[in-house]
Amino acid sequence: MKGRAGSLSRVEETLRKTIEERLRFERLLTELSTAFVKIPSGEVDEEVEAVLQRIGEILGVDRTDFVQLMAETDQVEITHSWTVKGVERYERITTDEHYPWFTEKLRNGEDLIFATDKLPEEAEKDITSLESMGIKSGMIIPYMVEGAFVCATAFGSHNDYRRIWPESHIQRLRLLGEVLFNALLRKQQDLELHNAFAEIQKLKNQLQKENIYLREKIETIQKHEEIVGISDDILNVLKKVEQVAAMNSSVLITGETGTGKELVARAIHNQSLRKNRAMVTVNCATLPDSLVEGELFGREKGAYTGAETKQAGRFEIADGSTIFLDEIGELSPTLQAKLLRVLQHGQFERLGSSKTITVNVRVITATNRDLSKAIRNGNFREDLYYRLNVFPIRISPLRERPADIFPLTWAFINEFCDTMGKRIDAISKSSLDCIQSYPWPGNVRELRNVIERAMIISRDRTLNIELPETSDHAHSYDTTLEESERRHILSVLGKTNWRIRGPNGASKILGLHPSTLYSRMKKLRIRRSLP
Repeated sequence: MKGRAGSLSRVEETLRKTIEERLRFERLLTELSTAFVKIPSGEVDEEVEAVLQRIGEILGVDRTDFVQLMAETDQVEITHSWTVKGVERYERITTDEHYPWFTEKLRNGEDLIFATDKLPEEAEKDITSLESMGIKSGMIIPYMVEGAFVCATAFGSHNDYRRIWPESHIQRLRLLGEVLFNALLRKQQDLELHNAFAEIQKLKNQLQKENIYLREKIETIQKHEEIVGISDDILNVLKKVEQVAAMNSSVLITGETGTGKELVARAIHNQSLRKNRAMVTVNCATLPDSLVEGELFGREKGAYTGAETKQAGRFEIADGSTIFLDEIGELSPTLQAKLLRVLQHGQFERLGSSKTITVNVRVITATNRDLSKAIRNGNFREDLYYRLNVFPIRISPLRERPADIFPLTWAFINEFCDTMGKRIDAISKSSLDCIQSYPWPGNVRELRNVIERAMIISRDRTLNIELPETSDHAHSYDTTLEESERRHILSVLGKTNWRIRGPNGASKILGLHPSTLYSRMKKLRIRRSLP
């Protein structure tokens, strides 16, 4: 009787422990369901590991792990772990690599209750991994959504005592996996929502900046109807025009022939306080030295042979206005000295007169020459250069700003449509490709001439543009190897519509690695100006 009573007592004790364990499970699940709803998403990972510790202590195991299918890689990873003191934890590992047999079973939704020494031969890689971690028995419970594996909870012991797990444990542990999965899913959704809001805010800020930039760009362009262009280079020129226009400072405009230096000078004058008077223009390269002085400073009757009348000079005419001296680098040393005096004191004498004339003239000059080099060669006065170069403006050649070619082309087409009485609705694709890749050694002036010629011979509403042979102009701008390389890269970029990478990209055509091409473009100051 006593033996039977002892057996009953042990059964009752086991039943009592089972009921207590079940109640602890149910309380834990209830607490978790409530807690994870309230917990901030930033604390979810920490709370998951705390739950793994609690469940591990309830079950009396040495380790608990949470395993997830990572949607972005379609790999199964151990993402959260807890172990008793003295047992090595898993770092974040891919189970497909270390536990391929287990992973395949989990993906199929199979519960796994195992002892290391009872696993089949095909689980050889898994056994090796378990033994390296000291695991001798355990259980892994997958959680499925619409028949697809999403996560699992895993439990391991470092001894052989736990070979049988009650079915009630399996069901509750599956519920635990569901709770943890939903908590981590909410965290991921919160994170994605936060990132989405951040991206929206970033795009909003970017859009605001772009709107401001475009508005400023449009306003800048609209202020200068004569100057056509949308490139960063030309917009930078227009900004400089606005900065200096209201001042009386001297401006030196540099750039190759045909880039539009006189248009920039006129834009400065038209926005200045002197705009109500006409700007006076002198091309210093078109007049012989014997006549330049008389043109600039005037002459008295009989000042020299052929001077039959008294004549006011251009500086005298420009009093209260602006004088634009184009090709200033062509002035003789004598005239450079006299011009310096005008800049310093606003005074000069007419040829044939000793009377000093005082004027208030703003001086804008332009040149296609390198005045620094001319100074070194002794052909240009350094003191005059510094007087003229108070506010320098450089106009890039057209080949450096290909984004301006298309709007300039249509501006010239519209101009000639009005004067010739023709109508052009389109430009042929081949013509567009040609004008984008052509180096334009004559710059905007050459483009205008080419369009005028095309308009003259045009017989329909689609314009076909014939370009001159580049070899005819090669020696006019082939100055250095670097410049030759620059033109070649720009030509290829034009043909590829500025595509750098890929089988049809510029780097492939040029036989360069894309990063090498980017480096060369940066060094050669090649950049694409966007509308």
